[in-house]
Amino acid sequence: MPSRTLTTAVAALTLVAGVSAPARADPTPASPTLSWGECQEEPPASAPEGTVECAQLRLPVDWSRPHGPTFELSVARRPARESQQRVGTLVFGPGGPADSGVDKIRKGVRFSEELLDRFDVVSFDPRTVARSAAPECSPDPTLPKPPVPLGSQADFDAMVAYNQAFWERCRPTSPVFDHADTLSTVRDLEALRRALGERQISFHGSSYGTLLGQQYAEQYPHRVRAVVLEGVFDHSLGLRPFVRTQAAALQDSFDEFVSWCDSSTECVLHGRDVRAVWAEVLARADRGEYAPRTAFDVTAVALKELADPDWSELAVDVRDMEAGSPPPELNLPLSAAAFCADWPAPIRDYTEYAGLVRVAAAAGPDIRYGSGLLAVQTCLGWPSPVRNPPHVPQVRTRTPLLLLNALHDPRTGYNWATNVAQHLGRHGRLVTYEGWGHGTYQRTDCTKAVVDRYLVDLTLPAPGARCPAA
Repeated sequence: MPSRTLTTAVAALTLVAGVSAPARADPTPASPTLSWGECQEEPPASAPEGTVECAQLRLPVDWSRPHGPTFELSVARRPARESQQRVGTLVFGPGGPADSGVDKIRKGVRFSEELLDRFDVVSFDPRTVARSAAPECSPDPTLPKPPVPLGSQADFDAMVAYNQAFWERCRPTSPVFDHADTLSTVRDLEALRRALGERQISFHGSSYGTLLGQQYAEQYPHRVRAVVLEGVFDHSLGLRPFVRTQAAALQDSFDEFVSWCDSSTECVLHGRDVRAVWAEVLARADRGEYAPRTAFDVTAVALKELADPDWSELAVDVRDMEAGSPPPELNLPLSAAAFCADWPAPIRDYTEYAGLVRVAAAAGPDIRYGSGLLAVQTCLGWPSPVRNPPHVPQVRTRTPLLLLNALHDPRTGYNWATNVAQHLGRHGRLVTYEGWGHGTYQRTDCTKAVVDRYLVDLTLPAPGARCPAA
């Protein structure tokens, strides 16, 4: 059975759009600087040995106004432990969008011992996340949040009003709320490279952080030494294909769970018709037996446990829900300011929305929704056009980008990885982990070796390379 790992990610929403032009040199008034010092918070108890330094990088709020207002980007660095064998700087692009890169560096468990020895490993809290001008706000308590999925035009109108009221409460509390798109973060990353004094950087993006990696390589190809995309986001899909591929990816992972339950006595549902049990749990949610939890909350349990993956825990949760326990409440953190500026949701009314619900149900007959519908609802009412419209990546780097994806990933589906690899052509190389879950780098010795050899030695795996499941 697959081992449990903790990863966080959310789905995203795309529309086809034109290709953005490569960035020009930033007309900043002065080169950005970093003053490294001790981190303010206590170090995590489980962090490996080694120095961790923190700094603030002052950057423009709006890169189109480089001499205008500024904010501070929070940065952390774990210097290479073997300075004589140092390769360079490896920047980690956190996922979400809501994950803290600073926390990942301080915990020190994201990368292998070899990479910690050979690289200065650096990351940051992206705009609106944690220590980097995160908004301090909460939803309007007078507006109840409509359920997922929406059930009527009244629900649709209420969701738009709910979102817009929430954003209006957040906007005054963060100077970068309207400038948190990934293209702005690309400019932040380039400023960070200059502040680090590196001619080129290596980059490892996870989940949503792979969008940053793709767009940085597109905008600054000569500043890229190597780029790893782990759990690949596809920023080129139209609205319906996006919802369909998200539902199909979750359905595929659910099918794998059912097969495991059928064959393994470790599953508490072994010997039973798992799909029938699951259908009854969804029917109970439809009848309101878990109120205020809905059928989408049931699906969200599968999304979480299949991403880990923890099939045993999912089987227990399904058994307990069948017995009458409501689905556990899950916290899915999300930086809407970044997410919605990258992934437009131009849905005019409930009729269009209901069509997307049907698309998801057709692609995922057991799981119904996928996480795509959550993405849609999160961004209903966001101003259009968005700041970073989706497009097919146009990458022309000297070293091809390395893509690593599980064959059965419920969040960034294998269908996304193959599509991005096709777009990249000879400028990308996809390695398939023939297993399960979201996040693959440290799953096996094979997946770890593929990434480490690429980052340390710039050694590309053979075309069509695959790592067997653990």
